[in-house]
Amino acid sequence: MASNLVGMGIAESGVLGTGTTANRTKLIFFDIDGTLLDHRKQLPGSAKTAIQTLQRLGHEVALATGRSPFMLQRVADELDIDSYVGFNGQYVVKRGERIYANPFREEELDELSRFAAVSGHPLVYLNEESMRSSMKHHTFVEQCISSLEYPYPEYDPEYFRGRSIYQAMLFCEEVEEQQYRDRFAGLRFVRWHPYSLDVLPSGGSKANGIAQLIRSMGFEPEEIYAFGDNLNDLEMLQYVGHGIAMGNAPECVKQAAKYVTTDVDRHGIARGLAMVGLLS
Repeated sequence: MASNLVGMGIAESGVLGTGTTANRTKLIFFDIDGTLLDHRKQLPGSAKTAIQTLQRLGHEVALATGRSPFMLQRVADELDIDSYVGFNGQYVVKRGERIYANPFREEELDELSRFAAVSGHPLVYLNEESMRSSMKHHTFVEQCISSLEYPYPEYDPEYFRGRSIYQAMLFCEEVEEQQYRDRFAGLRFVRWHPYSLDVLPSGGSKANGIAQLIRSMGFEPEEIYAFGDNLNDLEMLQYVGHGIAMGNAPECVKQAAKYVTTDVDRHGIARGLAMVGLLS
């Protein structure tokens, strides 16, 4: 059962605590939206200070996010992080160099695109550099993409042809998604917004991307810590030795984690790191 920081009464002055971590360097993964970035898409000062403390202590810090590399760069630069798992595990970078990529097969996206068009559901195709929409305008796309603080993608329904596409966004309501799960059993669909799902290639997950990075760095899963807050974090939190769910996570995500910290708006990162003994 997850250990819970909520209600433990940690004083504000003691957020960074005194750590009891072993001498060996640890690797800590952080999701971005709802985990590092708060509900206003801002990085709390306590989270930034906590991560800088981890780095000063010699620990490895990495991002594990559904975002594309071009969408995570601002956070990576601010926190001086050069290793990450992007596209929910499909694109892995170790200290600035890509070490793993798992793109769609073009025929998979062709079939998905045809089916979505007949159903009247837009798609957004993403690679490491950009994203394009299959429809010129759709309210669901506008609402979801603006929530990430990005403008409506350029229109290019053929963008997936001849390019490596690592993730797509499908825009439909929850009651409409089962038809896609039934028809495209080889793909993964993970809802991240009431109007949108991430679509991943077969076998795609943050856990798989993390496995690629930790193998390259020489870590074991039990030496890994990870913070997350949403459905795309489930496999990650279950895979690592120390999964920490944010207080703002759904109950199923909290149940998948070993620990539960406070809300992202209530020093969740700093409090969680202190709870597991990584700050000193």
